[in-house]
Amino acid sequence: MLDVCTGSGLLAVTAAIAGARATAVDVSRRAVTCAAVNARLNGARVRALRGSLFEPVAGERFDVIASNPPYVPCPDGELPGRGPRRAWDAGHDGRVLLDRLIADAPRHLAPGGVLLLTHSTIVGEDETLDRMRSAGLEPEVLGRVPGQLGPLMRARAAHLVRQGLLAPDQQTEEVLVLGGRR
Repeated sequence: MLDVCTGSGLLAVTAAIAGARATAVDVSRRAVTCAAVNARLNGARVRALRGSLFEPVAGERFDVIASNPPYVPCPDGELPGRGPRRAWDAGHDGRVLLDRLIADAPRHLAPGGVLLLTHSTIVGEDETLDRMRSAGLEPEVLGRVPGQLGPLMRARAAHLVRQGLLAPDQQTEEVLVLGGRR
């Protein structure tokens, strides 16, 4: 199992506790350290690697790739090189990392393997499903959790409306879990 954009390592640690050989990858040195410490604290064996997306696991294949990547649209369109914004900012439309993950994942999935992604409907459910199909994956919506816009989306509402990602009076979003089988 590979957890890309691992952050705290929650997905990798949970998979390892359930018996998977888990690898956690993040571009943030602090996130990789956090994932390794959380694994150790929970008695789980997780290989924690620093690097961008699939770089640290070049040539490897996994039965499951899971990711809760940064997906919050940002007005400046930049991917921050450091700091806390790196955990959520993902370009003007919130798709910079999401689209790269989808495009590159099939090369790292074992036959029959699955890509699991989490993101908001604000960044485009249909576009994600279409991109998964184009990448050779069979997509499926595995879960959706409706709710009020979170603090980051609320703070960026004007930008989201300008981008056409949010209706002017919209106060809700759905967080999706999508699966794509190779």
